[in-house]
Amino acid sequence: MTNFSEIPDLDAGQFQRFAKLIHEKAHIHLKDHKITLLSNRLRKRLRALSLGSYDEYFKYINDEATAQKEMVHFLEAVTTNESYFWRTTQNFEALKKHVLPELVKEHRGSKLKLWSAGCSTGEEPYNLAIEIVESMKSLGHFEWDLLGSDISTRVVDFARAGIYSGRKIERIPENILRRYFRKLEDQDAYQVRQDLREKIHFDVENLFEAMHPGLHCIFCRNVMIYFNRTDQEKLVNRFHEMLVKGGYLFIGHAESLQMLHTPFSTRPTEEGVLYQKTSQ
Repeated sequence: MTNFSEIPDLDAGQFQRFAKLIHEKAHIHLKDHKITLLSNRLRKRLRALSLGSYDEYFKYINDEATAQKEMVHFLEAVTTNESYFWRTTQNFEALKKHVLPELVKEHRGSKLKLWSAGCSTGEEPYNLAIEIVESMKSLGHFEWDLLGSDISTRVVDFARAGIYSGRKIERIPENILRRYFRKLEDQDAYQVRQDLREKIHFDVENLFEAMHPGLHCIFCRNVMIYFNRTDQEKLVNRFHEMLVKGGYLFIGHAESLQMLHTPFSTRPTEEGVLYQKTSQ
């Protein structure tokens, strides 16, 4: 019987084969120092499938009979999904202070369309939905649609359920927690209000294959750090194509478009730099 804990780390050749496959399927760029991390995560799949080696597993995920089903588990094993509510609040402040007032004024009578691209377990799209509803106190009522999508089936299912606890919700202001969440009986957890859950459409998709034209605002935060520069540029230009003129792109605080060739214009604000589509 195989002792999976005793299986050594991937060798350099094995690592490169898996890294190449990950890039082909998800555009995620794994650097060489991630070899131990990837080894640990793949050992879990070896154990689950009772396979004795990484080479066996590589054949398994490339076999037509098993590839489609296992690829879901493989991509979930190699992606990181750390997320929580009220993360980088400057983005939400900029949304409320600058972006929503401008979009509502410019597109009065139209439905605003927003996309949380790489939404992980759903905190970001629910956070956006809350900010949208709260903004109506000053902006008046307007129609809106919100899509949250991720490549991982597991995290999208988690997002649809909308149940959170622990550090995921510890930064939510108390009044917001009371207004938009319901405490679950006999659990130390809260669920997003049903009407808000039903307002958001969640989907499993690859960002590089997705196409959602006519968007007014895209949030893609802390996602592009996993891509190389070529893929970052390709993705950002796809975002630009999907936005209406005057639409906005939000990225993570550790990310920048400065070194990329993109048609986005920059707009400095107290809350940080905003990226706007100012030309077709």
